[in-house]
Amino acid sequence: MRRLFLLSLLAVTSMTLDAKDSWTTPAEASAFRTTPSYDETLAYLHRLVQAAPDRLRLEQFGTTPEGRPMMIVVAGENGDLTPERARAAGKPVVLLQAGIHPGEIEGKDAGLMLLRDYAVTGKLPHLLDRAILVFIPVFSVDGHENSSPYHRINQNGPESMGFRGQSQYLNLNRDYVKADAPEMRAWLKLWNTWTPDLLVDIHTTDGADYQYDLTWYAEDAHKLPPSIAAWQKAAYDGYVMPHYEKLGHLAAIYLEFKDGRDMTKGIQNFGSGPRFSTGYAAIQNRAGLLIETHMLKPYDVRVRATYDVVRTVLDYVSSQPAALRDASREADAWIVKQARLPVTYKASPESTPFVLKGVAFTQEHSDISGDTWVRYDPKVRKDYPVQNWNALEPDQSVNVPGAYVIPAQWTDAIERLDAHGVRYTRTTAPAKIEVTRYQLDDPVWASKSFERHLMLRDVKQREVHDTVTVPVGSVVVPMDQRAANVAVNLLEPQAPDSLLRWGYFNAVFEPKEYGEPRVVEALARDMLAKDPGLRREFDERVKNDPAFAASASARLMFFFQRSPWYSAQGVGAYPVLKVAVGALKDLR
Repeated sequence: MRRLFLLSLLAVTSMTLDAKDSWTTPAEASAFRTTPSYDETLAYLHRLVQAAPDRLRLEQFGTTPEGRPMMIVVAGENGDLTPERARAAGKPVVLLQAGIHPGEIEGKDAGLMLLRDYAVTGKLPHLLDRAILVFIPVFSVDGHENSSPYHRINQNGPESMGFRGQSQYLNLNRDYVKADAPEMRAWLKLWNTWTPDLLVDIHTTDGADYQYDLTWYAEDAHKLPPSIAAWQKAAYDGYVMPHYEKLGHLAAIYLEFKDGRDMTKGIQNFGSGPRFSTGYAAIQNRAGLLIETHMLKPYDVRVRATYDVVRTVLDYVSSQPAALRDASREADAWIVKQARLPVTYKASPESTPFVLKGVAFTQEHSDISGDTWVRYDPKVRKDYPVQNWNALEPDQSVNVPGAYVIPAQWTDAIERLDAHGVRYTRTTAPAKIEVTRYQLDDPVWASKSFERHLMLRDVKQREVHDTVTVPVGSVVVPMDQRAANVAVNLLEPQAPDSLLRWGYFNAVFEPKEYGEPRVVEALARDMLAKDPGLRREFDERVKNDPAFAASASARLMFFFQRSPWYSAQGVGAYPVLKVAVGALKDLR
């Protein structure tokens, strides 16, 4: 079937290029007014692969909900175009992805140009002498084909742009942890197959006007193994961005303004986490780089900016391949030694000076919105000395157990472990073990849907030491593995993108048995007679909480929830268990 698909691509080649022997990309042929369709993109890539089969390989890694193939191009020297060959050769792997938001599609067109100049025209013949590139030309393929001139109101071209969500209206760059979308499941399988050393994710920004044609983001050092943090600083600060600017560009760190109406108030960290690309790479102990071209620059400027920054990244990786490979290996070794890991972060109170290369702007009151209307004048460049609050520091941390145990019945959670490549074993017999678990109370959910989930916004939690019996087939996740931080971020309740926060354990908050009012009335009187302290607590609640005082059901529930008939249901008992290393011998 794949052979038939690839052969069919040849039929659309003539639609893309003026002549068969031309290597002009479709975007170049239109003077960057347009970007090619997915079929036209794959047709061009197929021609490249035919011209340089020793350097390029085209491969399907998934299928979209609407049935389109998800494709990668693997590029490198000496036929090292498989994960096994790349590892055997000691070559670092760079995963470059475009079109996760397919209206922001510079990465696709820059990638076509880059592969051409590497593999066919000879302009960049040594780009991948000692590294391997895995290129996703379009991640959200269905979204790419849902193209319209009206999808990106903030953006200056191309003429028609893809849609931010895929065909099930999911934003793939919020899906890394929960992995709802078929596209993300395919991506995670690709990730686990290649285990890349560096993830580069190409986007187009929204927001203010300024001079930079490109901004970039890398995770804070506190979120990373030390070896990865050191490599990123040396790579991005020490080489990539200075050399990129020498090619005639202007770059800045990612510009998240503290006040979107007044850039002079400074910049802050946008709050990345593992639902995002670079945040996910971080919990996988890998380097990441987010590229955001500036939406108001012409499309050709944005494509060439992307071309040059990716070229510069690959130059650096290929020039010293051992540095990145060693950083990855050291990171995997480091993570298994950690007794505590942070799961939330907060802004550092310290700021640093930053010169923002902006443009003149005015602020005036709007009689339409009633707010401030900001207007920029790109013809007047202006530098603003501001403060930079980008730095983060750890906030909440958790003790890393010897293992997590997930009882066999929680299949949705176990499927997520599979998707993320987290290693585990299954028990072959029921086991009675001593555990630490969480008791969760007073849950508060979001008021509206986000990425088809009602997220758990807040919950009170406390640790409980207990002895439990887990059923046969329960999952034991040992923490002496490279995916330890992935497991922590999936399974610790306070982690912002944990499975609990995304709603995969909502049922534990739902009591299934209840008491008839007449029965609980009698129960309440019996409890009050036996416990004077309970009488004082109840009277105080009635006195100080009018809503409670006015609700018959709430008043009765006060007593039912304090009775053994309620506690026996295990409401709020988080089912994921933590066990010490010594207890693992009892889990067979």
